[in-house]
Amino acid sequence: MTTAVSKNLILLIAVGLGTGLALGQDWEREEVKFGEIENYAKELAAKPYEAPDKEALPGWMKKLSYDQYRDIRFDPERALWAGTDIPFRAMFFHPGYLFREPVMISEFTDTHRQKVRLTEAFFKYGNLIGERGELSPENGFAGLKLLARLNDPERFDELAAFQGASYWRALGKNQRYGISARGIAVDTGAEGVQEEFPVFREFWLRKPEPDSKFSQMFALLDGPSYTGAYSFTIYPGDDTVVDVKAVLFTRKEVKRLGIAPMSSMYWFGENSRRRFDDFRPEVHDSDGLAIYKGSGERLWRPVSNDSGQLEFSFFQMEKCKGFGLLQRDRRFEAYEDGEAAYESRPSLWIEPTSDWGPGSVMLMEIPTHNELADNTVAMWQPAVTPKAGERVEFHYKQHWTMNGDPAGAGGHVVATRTGVHDWQPEQRTVVVEFFGENLLEKDGKLPEAFVEADGETAAEIVIQGITVQSMPGNKVRLAFQLKPAEEGAKLSDIKPVELRAALKKGENFLTETWVYRIKP
Repeated sequence: MTTAVSKNLILLIAVGLGTGLALGQDWEREEVKFGEIENYAKELAAKPYEAPDKEALPGWMKKLSYDQYRDIRFDPERALWAGTDIPFRAMFFHPGYLFREPVMISEFTDTHRQKVRLTEAFFKYGNLIGERGELSPENGFAGLKLLARLNDPERFDELAAFQGASYWRALGKNQRYGISARGIAVDTGAEGVQEEFPVFREFWLRKPEPDSKFSQMFALLDGPSYTGAYSFTIYPGDDTVVDVKAVLFTRKEVKRLGIAPMSSMYWFGENSRRRFDDFRPEVHDSDGLAIYKGSGERLWRPVSNDSGQLEFSFFQMEKCKGFGLLQRDRRFEAYEDGEAAYESRPSLWIEPTSDWGPGSVMLMEIPTHNELADNTVAMWQPAVTPKAGERVEFHYKQHWTMNGDPAGAGGHVVATRTGVHDWQPEQRTVVVEFFGENLLEKDGKLPEAFVEADGETAAEIVIQGITVQSMPGNKVRLAFQLKPAEEGAKLSDIKPVELRAALKKGENFLTETWVYRIKP
């Protein structure tokens, strides 16, 4: 018996196989443009919010343990664009475990679109899975990851991963996953309200050309207070750059909106006074917040985990040229962790490419006793929170980088240390080390020190013993002591104080400004 098959169906099957997709994916003539995603988000914002049904998944998926979920792996031969000369690949995350919100994914060209449907053919199930039920194509995925020839021209490495709410991470050459970004932050740390975590409900992946230097995708954001359309253009390289365009629609006003938010982990470092029983000298994905203000001033705020309580810092400005959580210490000896490789975790630097207006960079530090969860958040908070019904648009570039000075300060802080001697119990020594090739004059003359206390408690301390010392490797050490201003007072009685320090020559500052909150 012979069955007639149309030439069009044969072509569709061939296209599916050629791009690594399982059978059952069908192309439709349809244009996918950012403006259409934006209209989709606007229409969605005009309707009451409907939360994704986290219970819709089959029971076996919801019961997956952490180890079982990790035992489900995407088959590389089924990757989107596998078997082609396209320089990118796309793989998809299996739903289940903690990832229960359905994420719909489509591929598109200039003229056509096809929905990528969930199927067992995409995955390899390990021995830990045991019995499982069938997959429904309508369940959607748990996210996606992009791959590129990042480190080896003969191998595809992970470039970026989008999974969980609106979170994503990216990698440059020879980097290891660490810090995370997300679409927006809603009421993060705001008093009296619960934080919201809007989700990327749908992605549209543009099929790259064989000579393409970037990968592009669109995404739809949805949450109780905001919907949004996102465009991501990802350029892999030594520093991977993600060009982000976002248009938001406000369902309801919130207490705090965070733009370009990022989350990282800081347990302890060389500035820590709280020590933990651990074999490593330092444990962190990021050790400080760098800020480039529109006025030209560059700031460096070392992250801390000393106070044992939730800490907030706000850095106000009329214009932001950049900010980010950085990992500046790149020595293996700083961490002594051959598995975690903290020295290879990327910094994330945000460069606004549209006018964000006035606002502040917010740093939130959450106390922690381990390295298991992100406890450090940085984001841009607009001076005016959007009202219900308003449209918000912002553009920026993300630099996933190993550069310790993306703000271009030149002289920048590489270490912060403090301590109290037994023989001087009411005096704390603070040491700040700056790195820069032009900090010393040709005759070896040292720069001048700038140190001051700021804020309501500044009058409670005296800054004394300021010294500047040349160190090996183009470093200059600035040291000073803090003691109570009142005779007979104790350091322990003084409330936290804000300090500022820098190196300068005359009226010209040679370094970024070190800003630090310390409990003397």
